Amino acid sequence: MIKLIQLLVVLGALVLTGCEGKEPLYQEQGYVFGTLVEISVYGETELRAKQAVNEVMQEFQRLHDMLHAWKPSELSEANETFAKGESMAVSAELVAILQDAAQLSKQSNRLFNPAIGGLVKLWGFHADEFKPQQPDEKRIAQLVAANPQMSDITIEHGRVQSNNRFVQVDLGGYAKGYALDRAAELLGKQGIHNALINIGGNILALGQHGKKSWRVGIQHPRKSGAMATLDLHDSEAIGTSGDYQRYFMVGNVRYCHLINPRSGYPMQGVQAVTILTRGKHAGVLSDAGSKPLFISGASGWQEAAKQMNLSEAMLVDAQGIVHLTAALQKRIEFTDKNIHPQVVP
Repeated sequence: MIKLIQLLVVLGALVLTGCEGKEPLYQEQGYVFGTLVEISVYGETELRAKQAVNEVMQEFQRLHDMLHAWKPSELSEANETFAKGESMAVSAELVAILQDAAQLSKQSNRLFNPAIGGLVKLWGFHADEFKPQQPDEKRIAQLVAANPQMSDITIEHGRVQSNNRFVQVDLGGYAKGYALDRAAELLGKQGIHNALINIGGNILALGQHGKKSWRVGIQHPRKSGAMATLDLHDSEAIGTSGDYQRYFMVGNVRYCHLINPRSGYPMQGVQAVTILTRGKHAGVLSDAGSKPLFISGASGWQEAAKQMNLSEAMLVDAQGIVHLTAALQKRIEFTDKNIHPQVVP
């Protein structure tokens, strides 16, 4: 178990830095949403911090159980209902989540599309371990032609139904961000104002780390350790989507879990995308917002960033060249001195 945690720390898209020393810093780790979770609380007694963190961890487990895409959950039950062309009553919380995800999908010109769970499953990513095999091309084409969209889901009086039986919702690109926002809400209710929540590459900051901002590192997509660091201010979040965590290799070709809904194939030509968000729903946007940029690729990520109202963003292309916006350049410090980023407006 110790080796597993160490490995996950190395593979995580973001790592906490600068927290050494005898400070009033409480940290706890867990494993949920299929990834490593770490919560840091500054300036509270151990007992108070532990109680608050335990509540957050329990909330994460509840959300994991509710939103799991392929194991028994409220969401997987809804997917079974969609496939049958029937309707079912769901919780008010799931209604709100589906509506919000649909709005984000529309804003992204449907590049963020949680309704393509069928394609995610077809490529073998509805599993804890991925087998290096390619699906049948005809089956891929069939699912693409079916064009499942979040807008195919109708919600009336707390009941959900889809007029497209190919809709299978996978909230893997939304749930971690939603959990970050829930964590911020729960910690705030308990009077915890200085904390950092890290869910496998999506990090949300509350308050400060003492007299300093929370400093985090952005994982290098092809090397161990951080490629850059930046300070997160209060209510800011950072999220990274990369091709280096959930993927398999066939020959020399890498197939990652980030699937282009228009082609039905895992996106290639991009190693990683990182975005910086802020505000009340910074967590959700840090998770969902990076996907349209990644899928748009090196030629279209800037336009996708504008559509998602993201001024601070960075893309690492297939050659390892770093592209970033001028706004993010002001915030980021590259620890890898061999990186010479291309800055865009």
